[in-house]
Amino acid sequence: MSTQPGEFFPEYREQLKKLKEEAPATLEGFNRFYRQIMSEGVLDPKIKELITLGIGVAIHCENCIMLHTRGALKAGASREEVLEAAAVGVVMGGGPAFTFLPLVIKTIEAVEEKQL
Repeated sequence: MSTQPGEFFPEYREQLKKLKEEAPATLEGFNRFYRQIMSEGVLDPKIKELITLGIGVAIHCENCIMLHTRGALKAGASREEVLEAAAVGVVMGGGPAFTFLPLVIKTIEAVEEKQL
């Protein structure tokens, strides 16, 4: 998949549609689990998105970075909060994780410009 946020999100949605057709139980099971965990709880959804973004940076997951950068912004996180969460991911992932920070900025800009 593309690492360009404007291309990634439509492509990702299209692939999820195919997954729904070919493996509906997998998609439905994961979505149910995801919604349960990421909904309001002791931690609010914004904090959960920031945590998942930091983890995505630490484990070098480009898809996770784009999805959770957008998710954090949509949940009300500021640009500064997103960048700080990504920096925490660098603490846990080291130099290789640092190289993914431009993708965080690219995704922030795409969300701000196009409301992905």
